[in-house]
Amino acid sequence: MRWKEGRRSDNVIDARGRALPIAGGGIGMAVLALVVYLMGGDPRVVLQEPAGRQPSTTERTIPADESGAFVSAVLADTEDTWKAVFRERLGRSYEEPELVLFSGAVQSACGFAQAAVGPFYCPRDHRVYIDLAFYDELRDRFAAPGDFAQAYVIAHEIGHHVQTLTGLSDQVGAAREGGGRAQANALSVRQELQADCYAGLWAHHAQRTRNVVEPGDIDEALNAASAIGDDRLQKSTQGYVVPESFTHGTSAQRMTWFKRGFDTGSFDACNTFEG
Repeated sequence: MRWKEGRRSDNVIDARGRALPIAGGGIGMAVLALVVYLMGGDPRVVLQEPAGRQPSTTERTIPADESGAFVSAVLADTEDTWKAVFRERLGRSYEEPELVLFSGAVQSACGFAQAAVGPFYCPRDHRVYIDLAFYDELRDRFAAPGDFAQAYVIAHEIGHHVQTLTGLSDQVGAAREGGGRAQANALSVRQELQADCYAGLWAHHAQRTRNVVEPGDIDEALNAASAIGDDRLQKSTQGYVVPESFTHGTSAQRMTWFKRGFDTGSFDACNTFEG
């Protein structure tokens, strides 16, 4: 991925090195939390709200290290893409989210995230949270290496921010509360697949306007999407698949919707709730 020539976002909050105390913890907890995330669990399930604890992440910066600079560059690229889409397609301004880099634990408006929860978006504060240790797990445990695989993860979370801005997240939340577990899971799958499509839409526009995609990059993103499909994860962790428990979609679905976003670059083509 050609990212070093791109601009850096100033919406990054680098809270690494300011880790909060972790109850329990250890490698076992970190791996368990990661698997829960990848299995489609809501990160807020593993978030706890300690009494009296206040957010510790407020200062924006542009990280100087390469990993942080990469995240800042990808975030900037998503900002450029979604500003254009919101202006041209929706006739409104795009509200840029903040991205918090943390290590160990972090306080968000959605709760206290412990250990290696992995990337998540909190709609209450419009922030994406990333522990960069997630990328090591993605590469080593789930065989999904590459910088574009990492960029896909960021773009997917930004997709949830887009859903919050358009009101889709609130609509899905209300519908999930009004139905049973099966309906809630089905709606969650559609919402996650739309975020995958939005990630593909970002890649389309980033390539068309800024030529960031190198040979093999899209395969990296597709491999990552496949690696975190519900069916593949369930098969590898429990030995069998339970389709009615899916919350993020199958490997095939996730690849299909990312590819649709990339091939079309169309906001309307990402309507996973039709049909």
